Amino acid sequence: MANAPVQRMSQLMAKTLRDDPADAEVLSHKLLVRAGYVRRTAAGIWSWLPLGKKVLSNIERIVREEMDAIGAQEVTLPALLPREPYEATGRWDEYGAELFRLQDRKGGDYLLGPTHEEIFTLLVKDQCSSYKDLPVILYQIQNKFRDEARPRAGILRGREFLMKDSYSFDTEDEGLAQSYALHRQAYQRVFERLGLDYRIVAATAGAMGGSKSEEFLAPAEAGEDTFADCPNCDFAANTEAISYELQTVDGSAVPAAEEIPTPDTPTIETLAASLGVPASATLKNLLVKVDGEIVAVGVPGDREVDLGKVEEHFAPATVEMVIEADFAERADLVRGYVGPQGLEKVTYIADPRVAPGTAWITGANKDGMHAKNVVAGRDFEVSAYVDVVVVQEGDPCPRCGTGLKLDRAIEIGHIFQLGRKYADALKLDVLGQNGKPVRVTMGSYGIGVSRAVAALAEQTADEKGLCWPAEVAPADVHVVAAGKALQIELALEVSDKLAAAGLRVLVDDRAGVSPGVKFTDAELMGVPKILVAGRRSGEGVVELKDRRTGEREELTVDEAIARLTA
Repeated sequence: MANAPVQRMSQLMAKTLRDDPADAEVLSHKLLVRAGYVRRTAAGIWSWLPLGKKVLSNIERIVREEMDAIGAQEVTLPALLPREPYEATGRWDEYGAELFRLQDRKGGDYLLGPTHEEIFTLLVKDQCSSYKDLPVILYQIQNKFRDEARPRAGILRGREFLMKDSYSFDTEDEGLAQSYALHRQAYQRVFERLGLDYRIVAATAGAMGGSKSEEFLAPAEAGEDTFADCPNCDFAANTEAISYELQTVDGSAVPAAEEIPTPDTPTIETLAASLGVPASATLKNLLVKVDGEIVAVGVPGDREVDLGKVEEHFAPATVEMVIEADFAERADLVRGYVGPQGLEKVTYIADPRVAPGTAWITGANKDGMHAKNVVAGRDFEVSAYVDVVVVQEGDPCPRCGTGLKLDRAIEIGHIFQLGRKYADALKLDVLGQNGKPVRVTMGSYGIGVSRAVAALAEQTADEKGLCWPAEVAPADVHVVAAGKALQIELALEVSDKLAAAGLRVLVDDRAGVSPGVKFTDAELMGVPKILVAGRRSGEGVVELKDRRTGEREELTVDEAIARLTA
């Protein structure tokens, strides 16, 4: 191993802070700024300082090694992309406001790439003409761009971020399944090497499209994803991807629907209290507009509607809430008293819990009136059943029925079997063995490289600061000179010997800085091993501390070097 130069803190651009940034909400944001790893440039835009860049580069290296190990080939494609390929696939519009759009001086439309399915498809179309050229896996590690409405949580949710995106191209579905499996295994190796605690869960495909999708999630309080785990079987899924089978109920014995006076009961809570029934006996009907057309969404009264699932169902259409003006234009829609029976010019979708044969108390479409014994499939029709409720702790596992456990997590990877969506749109064919054109099938696979830095910080930090796993840390050992000339001289001598042995060394040789500040900074920065040249430096004795466990021992210089290089 080539000797790495010793990084002296007297020359390092890394200003540590004692206090948390005023705008910091999550632990990783606070610590990465305080430890001098990153600095905010603008909302959702971050600069990586030397220590942060080392961690980021170490993660890149691990990702690159594991991608190369499965035969993937690295390329670099532009981040500034033309409109036309994304228009051909429909994603120019599907991405909505999250897509950074811009024009050149001639009025031509461009975008800053959020993902590169279209561009990789065109590259393969240009370079591969025969089945003999496939299968192929291509990847890049590149900055991506998304115009987040509310950038937050530091580098966890930025508008510019570093991502590894790879794409597989096969002539058969069986080949796609193999490429998908290769990536799945490679991702497991990546995250294990990074030292991340992670779960693999079923996920939705979203704007990416495709037939199969899984996420790699790192459990953390700061996570924006919620996933469900079954304690009894191996079921695990993002709550957005959980679906239940529609189970029809025999409602033949339910009496005819009957209107009942319920004055001053425009909410589920007031209705249930007035009638003395549980909220679960009522039917909640949420009104939204889908590209301007009113749609009613039916769920049991004790459940909340997951608007994200509604948007997913109607994508790429725009979904927004109905407002007062919409009620004013539609006299048949009575706010607080809407029921599915008798609705005109309104599409009605419902959660599978509102199955055919189930009976409900719901609005009668008259002010101060509700109706009871309203049966799905008898008194009203559902145009589509969609899993639209917010999943709750204890909901039955779709596979075995056991109550689900919920947890928050950070999405660190996502893999998709895209199929032929992009190949169809961009006409990606190769000549098959019989000389006839074969439509190529694709997979898409992403790892959030910069996001992995934040996920590691969230999972491994303690009350003193960051605590990096060895393979991603900015150095192997942090040498601290806890004193003046003698200690600094010994610290530099030991640092040179450790570097000569192939270790990456950060040495705190700052003059005029107290030992207490140096110790605090060492713990804040989170290098795995801390070596202190302190009060026994004159005897050639140093203290070796493990940052994670806090264990300390006094050793001679030679013993410490032997221990660290073992």
